[in-house]
Amino acid sequence: MNSPAKPNFVATSFDPQPEAAHAARSWRESWWLAALEFAIVGLIFFLDWRHLIPISKTPFLLLLGWISMRVRGVRWRELGFTRYRNWRLTLIFGIAAGAVAETFQLLITQPLLARLTGKQPDLADFRILTGNIKWTLIALALTWTLAAFGEESVWRGYLMNRVAGLGNRTRLAWIVSLLVVNAVFGLAHSNQGVTGIIEEGIAGVLLGLMYLGTGRNLAVPIVAHGVQDTIDMILIFFGKFPGM
Repeated sequence: MNSPAKPNFVATSFDPQPEAAHAARSWRESWWLAALEFAIVGLIFFLDWRHLIPISKTPFLLLLGWISMRVRGVRWRELGFTRYRNWRLTLIFGIAAGAVAETFQLLITQPLLARLTGKQPDLADFRILTGNIKWTLIALALTWTLAAFGEESVWRGYLMNRVAGLGNRTRLAWIVSLLVVNAVFGLAHSNQGVTGIIEEGIAGVLLGLMYLGTGRNLAVPIVAHGVQDTIDMILIFFGKFPGM
């Protein structure tokens, strides 16, 4: 006769790892962390306004973006730091987009804004470039590093994604991000006066549209930004920039 089977009790234990992982994700994606980052952005703007930041605030904003991404486990590649399809198309699209955007700015937005505000953009800081090959070459080097690479990494890469992420990256979230971030981008050029602020805000929106239109690829707007500013530097060097 078989003895009755003994009940088999399987011991279970509580595994805290999934909850710990969820908690880590929660604070990394929290509103308060984003608010802290935006407050630091505001502090950098304030220090720059008080002339306490040397040369440019862009390296400090880029450092903030890098720290934020490290904390949240985000890679630059996820923000678009890669070529668009291939390098040939990246350069073609970037150069063409930059040339078209600069033509639009010089022939349409700048004259229209100057008529509405009664003022040209204040580019007094760049007058030293006129006829000066040494300073123009330095300006061109800064154009492709601080402006093209640095500003696109910060504004279209880090900040547009950060703001859109708070709205779960819906279409509406990207539209809000495009407008809000690039309005602040315009304010970042307050040394150029009201015309320069509006003009740079519009330029930022165009660069943001390039970023979104290429599937959130940073390489195309980086090249386009560099082309735009290079044209400006050359015009200023020859004394042909409108209003100078």
